[in-house]
Amino acid sequence: MILYSAIVLFVIIGLIVLWAVFAYNALISLKIQIDNAWGQIDVQLKRRHDLIPNLVNVVKEAMAFEKSTLQAVIEARAKAAGAQSVPEAAGAENMLTQALGKLFALVENYPDLKSNANLMQLHEELASTENRIGFARQFYNDVVAQYNTKQAVFPTVIIASLMGFAKADFFEAIGAERNAPKVDFGGK
Repeated sequence: MILYSAIVLFVIIGLIVLWAVFAYNALISLKIQIDNAWGQIDVQLKRRHDLIPNLVNVVKEAMAFEKSTLQAVIEARAKAAGAQSVPEAAGAENMLTQALGKLFALVENYPDLKSNANLMQLHEELASTENRIGFARQFYNDVVAQYNTKQAVFPTVIIASLMGFAKADFFEAIGAERNAPKVDFGGK
C-alpha cells in the first residue's frame, strides 16, 4: 500500500512538472513570436524611413516655401527611427503618418509635382509600405493578445508569475490617428 501511494504521488508530481514545462514552453514560444512580429514591423518601418528622404528631395525643389512641412516630416522620421520601445515607436510613427499626410495634402496644390513620375512612384511605394505596416501591426497585436491571454488564464498564470513573464504592449494608434480623416471635396 505504501509503495502504491508513493507511485501515485510520483506520477502526480511528474504530471505537474510536465504541465509546468509545457506551459513555460508555450509562453516562451509566444514571446518569440512577439519578437518576430515586432521584427516584421521594424523591417517595414525601416523601408518607410528609407523612402522618406527620397520623397522629401523630390518635393523640396518645387515646394521651396513649404519648408516647415518638409522639416516636420524630417523631424518626425528622425524620432520614429530612434524609437526604442513599442509605445515610443507607436507615438513616433503616428506623428510621422500625420506629417506625411500633411505633405501629401500640400502636394495636391502643386500640379507640377502631381505629374512628377518620381513623386508618383515614391507615393505608390510609400502607400504599399503603409499597407504592409498595417498588416504587420495587426499580426503583432494578434500575437500579443494570444500571449497576454495565455499568461492571464488559470493555471498558466501560475507559471507566468513564477517565471516573471510580463504583459506585452500592443501597438496602438495614438491621438489624431484614432480619428477618421476629414474629407472635403470642395462642395457645400
